[in-house]
Amino acid sequence: MNTILILEQLLNGLQFGLMLFLLAAGLTLVFGIMDLINLAHGSLYMLGAYLIATIAAASGSFWLGLAAGTAATAVLGLVLEKTTIQRFYKRDHLSQVMGTFAILLMANEAVRMIWGPQPLQLSPPDALAGPVELWPGFFYSAYRLFIIAMGLLVAAVLYVLITRTRIGMQVRAGASNREMALAMGANVRWLFSGLFVFGAVLCALAGGLLGPLLSVQVGMGESILILAFVVVVIGGIGSIRGALLGALLVGLVDTAGRTLIPVLFRQLMAPDIAASAGPAVASILIYVLMAAVLFFKPSGLFPARG
Repeated sequence: MNTILILEQLLNGLQFGLMLFLLAAGLTLVFGIMDLINLAHGSLYMLGAYLIATIAAASGSFWLGLAAGTAATAVLGLVLEKTTIQRFYKRDHLSQVMGTFAILLMANEAVRMIWGPQPLQLSPPDALAGPVELWPGFFYSAYRLFIIAMGLLVAAVLYVLITRTRIGMQVRAGASNREMALAMGANVRWLFSGLFVFGAVLCALAGGLLGPLLSVQVGMGESILILAFVVVVIGGIGSIRGALLGALLVGLVDTAGRTLIPVLFRQLMAPDIAASAGPAVASILIYVLMAAVLFFKPSGLFPARG
């Protein structure tokens, strides 16, 4: 287990964690302020990836596909919120789970009917297709570095938006005490619609950026939605800071665990046992992390609610 491998996996974990943050940021704000359990969040991630891949293939430009596909997903998010999601705001959580899960299933079938069952190909831009030498002897993917930079940029923009603007003040007030924020005159309809569309934009951005690394296929939103909920639980509901820290922890633990634990097990036990035990242990590490955080801090690391 050499230093180059460890550094590479740390960067991979940072990149994956920042993409989880894009998903978890919208999810935690929708849950924290709107009190809505939105399982359709993963569908917006999937639809964003499909729209970006389709537009990029038709135009021959990854950047045009990313911009236009993200904008189209924002419009879809607005239509979905106005026509369907609004009906769940005053319903109990069980109704929200069942209703948004139904949307997720219908979105999967709609994607299968429109694009077919085969995965779509989304290639990174040519300028970022190769590796770069970070220091002598250590090469790393230029596209993954771009994803890290984009994730950090979005995190910085969110920090400024949440902590330095009037809209951010309303968002923080709503996450801390929703009823009081409404009583103080926050524009509920505009705030809820804006937050949902904002979450859709972050979903599409994550789907488009991860598309060249992961397969753009039907059902791709379910597995990553589970990780996003783990991030929200670890970080604390309604907290952007908690979502960022939780996403980085989950990204690093998941990526490093899947790579380093099988290597470690092969050194400590027989190859046949290590081949089955290593991946099994690595796959449950993030849930062990979540259980440990909830044991010591049941409300998450940085809960926003008072």
